[in-house]
Amino acid sequence: MQTAPKVVQLKTESPAQSEAGGQFGRFVPQAHARRTDISWHYGAPLSSVREHLLHQRPASLWLTGLSGAGKSTIAYALEKILLERGHCSFVLDGDNLRHHLNSDLGFSPADRRENIRRAAEVAHLMNEAGLIVITAFISPFQEDRAMAREIIGPDRFVEVYVSTAGKVCEARDPKGLYAKARRGEIPEFTGITSPYEAPQEPDLEIDTELLSTEAAAERLYYHLLGPCFSK
Repeated sequence: MQTAPKVVQLKTESPAQSEAGGQFGRFVPQAHARRTDISWHYGAPLSSVREHLLHQRPASLWLTGLSGAGKSTIAYALEKILLERGHCSFVLDGDNLRHHLNSDLGFSPADRRENIRRAAEVAHLMNEAGLIVITAFISPFQEDRAMAREIIGPDRFVEVYVSTAGKVCEARDPKGLYAKARRGEIPEFTGITSPYEAPQEPDLEIDTELLSTEAAAERLYYHLLGPCFSK
């Protein structure tokens, strides 16, 4: 005998609930709510329903650190762990976004900020879809990371400082970028001709001199236990 499919009862939400970041709400950063000729449309299914269906709560792990610190490597290792253990996740990699979505941007402070703003907006939308997002961006400026936290929402934003020392990153130099920057071929290169503002109070710190890629990814996975899902 065939079992009837389970029906999930949906409720509509009001804009007031959402803007306040209530139970079913979306964190709407006031700094970005400036347009008066357009409005945000609230619909169903709601975040709580997606959480029920996916058996997880969304979050954005924001991996920040110097070029060559190991951000992307850790991000993809964590994504593999999450997918293998039944969790829906996606990596937003800085290089990948600059190939397409952010291909019009350079590396001036203004362009770097816009790069982070767009990435944070994408991460936020993916969180609204119920995904656990792992981002890998140098994101060298504290002000820009604070903006990303505001866009994504402080309850979903997890700042992970991949604190591998500059000398180690330069020794690795997998893309030859540090060597080019030393020769003056790459202007405004973070760690050489442009500063990196290290997080003062990250939610988690990873040093790839001390941890292997696998150990770092597992540490991030266990950091998500409780806030996002049970074991």
